[in-house]
Amino acid sequence: MERSVMSGTAAVDNETVVVHVQLRPRRGATRKCLAALAALAAEHETVAFAISGVSKDDRVVRLTVGVELGPRAAIAKFSPQAQAAYAFVSALFTALYDHMPVYTAEPSAEERTAAAALVESAARGAGLESVPAPRTVAAAERISA
Repeated sequence: MERSVMSGTAAVDNETVVVHVQLRPRRGATRKCLAALAALAAEHETVAFAISGVSKDDRVVRLTVGVELGPRAAIAKFSPQAQAAYAFVSALFTALYDHMPVYTAEPSAEERTAAAALVESAARGAGLESVPAPRTVAAAERISA
């Protein structure tokens, strides 16, 4: 019985943690927000992130950015990957303050589908060159506990 508990703990410790930050630019400022996000991403090139959700209402567009903090055990030890991710999240709140950033839950399936369509349109060059492409951390860059 102890073995299953230990292996379950190891699985949880190696589980990757993602924090979600939602930006809520007014509809007319969406491109400006995406451009600012792309510029910020260029400054933090080692951080794994993606636009993981998109939705809108009459006044704002909600862009959810998922930022990978790294394995749970490495976060607890404040690994270089976790430090870089926290710096990126902090910069999101500071540099993109005008776009009302907030921590949020995981995006819904509909929001994820809309985000995938947005990123795909940008990859095809559909006039959305300011959309930052999703970035993953190479296995060699991952710091494990």
